[in-house]
Amino acid sequence: MQKWLSVIGIGEDGLSGLSAIARSILQHAQVIVGGSRHLAMLPPDDQREKITWSSPINASVEEILRHRGQAVCVLASGDPMCFGIGVTLRRSIPIAEMTIIPAPSSFSLACARLGWSLTEVETLSLNARPLALLHTVIYPGARLLILSEGKETPAIVADILTKRGFSGSRITVLERMGGSQERMIDGIAASWTTTEVADLNTVAVECIADPGVVGLSRLAGLPDDAYHHDGQLTKREVRAITLAALAPIPGQLLWDVGAGCGSIGIEWMRSHSRCRAIAIEQNPTRLQYIADNANALGTPHLQIIHGKAPIALKDLPQPDAIFIGGGATAAGLFEVCWQALRPGGRLVANAVTIESEQKLLQWHNQVGGELMRVAVQRVAPIGSFLGWKPMAPVTQWVVVKW
Repeated sequence: MQKWLSVIGIGEDGLSGLSAIARSILQHAQVIVGGSRHLAMLPPDDQREKITWSSPINASVEEILRHRGQAVCVLASGDPMCFGIGVTLRRSIPIAEMTIIPAPSSFSLACARLGWSLTEVETLSLNARPLALLHTVIYPGARLLILSEGKETPAIVADILTKRGFSGSRITVLERMGGSQERMIDGIAASWTTTEVADLNTVAVECIADPGVVGLSRLAGLPDDAYHHDGQLTKREVRAITLAALAPIPGQLLWDVGAGCGSIGIEWMRSHSRCRAIAIEQNPTRLQYIADNANALGTPHLQIIHGKAPIALKDLPQPDAIFIGGGATAAGLFEVCWQALRPGGRLVANAVTIESEQKLLQWHNQVGGELMRVAVQRVAPIGSFLGWKPMAPVTQWVVVKW
């Protein structure tokens, strides 16, 4: 099919800033799609069919698809492929049927104003997305560019930074970039009081840690006290070894079976923003621990399943990796996991009891893989002296499905 759908990015300067090609496409469109702000830029006497974005937006996408074959033009803000509508449309429409003409993104414009290198900046959107996403990118020295949901977002960001121990962070709000009313507002997180902010704004942050505050690494092995738990926690040293064995790759999906407080799935997702995970846990109390930890550590999209494996695994999306941290003795667990795992996928299982260790030996005899035992000792007081206190040894089985 020929290209019938065009997506045109518009800057703060409106239709006058469009290129000759973009203006020609808009002029010849039969159907025009956009938000109220964009559609209001058209001449009052424009009689062509208009589609205004609805909520949920999927209804509008379906309406656009019903016009397949007609000349449809979507008006968008900035770069449609940078947290924009172009990404959403591409999920339903092949690029062979689309023409995308971007304007400079808010991130590009902000970097130009601030003198920042875009390749050295953490970028994210809080527009219709969980605020908890911010926690992953807060660390000493980080430079953040954040697409706001509205005029309240800068104050919310300032409050989160202050509570995280980054109260001295410098904040710049950039409004209406590229237009005649462009404005920049500067301040400090702890003393941020500005409320007169445009609805459309971008927040720039230079993260400055308070004295004594240490940021959390995105590498595996967060401190144990970073988690709320009831003792069912894969300890830091074993957790780091386990994540290394799982070997997360951006875009891959992990099943964390017997998730406990969710540490493995959370650190899998923290390794890259595109990593996905499903935590399966049967204990109702621990489900709340998982949810709290996921939000506090910046992985609010962690999917949580209440149920007992292997029954709870039915109909879940096919995983690229599976971690069995609990329930290894459940009948049929390995068979269900092994069948579900993608070819080339990795399965890692940890055992601390004799019974679960025996299961790992049985599975190893069936499909091979590697077995190892992890023994960790930590220094602890012995009277007025210090001594080595051993943690329970962990047997770990790692296998790749070929």
